[in-house]
Amino acid sequence: MKRPITVVAAVISIVLVASMAITNMKRDIFPDLKIPAIYIIQGYGGMSPEQMEGYITSTYELYFLYVPGIEHIESKTVQNLALIKVFFHEDTDMASAMAAVVAMANRATSLMPKGTYNPFVLRFDAGSLPVGQLVLSSDTKTVDEIQDLAYTRIRPMLATVPGAEAPPPFGGNIRSVVISVDADKLRRYNISGDEVIKALETGNQVLPSGNVRTGDYLRIAPVNTDLPDIHQLDYLPIRTGHGPQIFMKDIGLVQNSSDILAGYALYQGKRTVYIPAVKRADASTVSVVDSLRAALPRMQAVLPPDVKISYEFDQSKYVREAIADVFHEGLLGTILPGVMILLFLKDWRSTLIVVTTIPLSLMSAIVGLWLTGQTFNIQTLSGLALAIGILVDEAT
Repeated sequence: MKRPITVVAAVISIVLVASMAITNMKRDIFPDLKIPAIYIIQGYGGMSPEQMEGYITSTYELYFLYVPGIEHIESKTVQNLALIKVFFHEDTDMASAMAAVVAMANRATSLMPKGTYNPFVLRFDAGSLPVGQLVLSSDTKTVDEIQDLAYTRIRPMLATVPGAEAPPPFGGNIRSVVISVDADKLRRYNISGDEVIKALETGNQVLPSGNVRTGDYLRIAPVNTDLPDIHQLDYLPIRTGHGPQIFMKDIGLVQNSSDILAGYALYQGKRTVYIPAVKRADASTVSVVDSLRAALPRMQAVLPPDVKISYEFDQSKYVREAIADVFHEGLLGTILPGVMILLFLKDWRSTLIVVTTIPLSLMSAIVGLWLTGQTFNIQTLSGLALAIGILVDEAT
């Protein structure tokens, strides 16, 4: 060896940098796929696919043509829902494209039928994948009650977990207040459905009404007709003035209900509610799962004692197993050729070269992956596993 100090320094440098790379590299299931696309989701209840296509989808498509950098537009229209996919060229600034799409979407809604809400505009990212599920179950509470707890208590805490997103819970029914109006009573009192709707709109709101001066203070005096209990809707006046007052209880029935069931979730044979644990595209699967598991005790603390929360369908175990397999194969690929050379050739120098060459080659590959912005994922780990076989072949 002509330059032993240089070689030793290079080896130490590779080991140190590889250690940093292994510690800091993200661990994911799939590699980063940067697809420049934006999704627009627009709902409108009661419309057929043909009506959605004519009134909603086509209007969006015409307006999105004004957005710069578009490669092509795809759309799919079904009953009550339109999905528009806007694809951009690879060199497009997606932050500016997102702002332009939102601006054009807001402008397009002004030409749509009355009652059209602003659409959901989402940046498509293949790296935003579910890494597990937060499952809530109870032997005493209904799924509707569990759904409400998941939405109001667990979802806000999920949003604070580093690298995690906070989608809505699934499996339960969304709570709604249903007022069943008796048509015969409406005719008897000569009341129209519009009058009932107007009474609900005007009798359940908070409005500013000015200020009241009391001494040195100028106090706000709002008009608050917000009803904290649905049973108070029974005494909501529908018609006042001349004649007897008519209340909601005189013409209909107010009750707690839920939306029509479109799907449900089962866990261990029982109805349950779950929140998909979705990681952001730039987050590590393993880090997000570790943070979620660390947050479980805090989430359990805000739930009633009869509601249990658990983390199920952990996707990080596949990444952990793949990483462990690569290191296991690397260890075997290092030891076995060295043992064979030592047994048959009885050459310590050749054995030392083989034992050090294989791990150094793997470390160099890991450093290269880290410097190029790659991650530990199924594909890169499979490539490293194949490389171990080639290295063992060459070493022997």
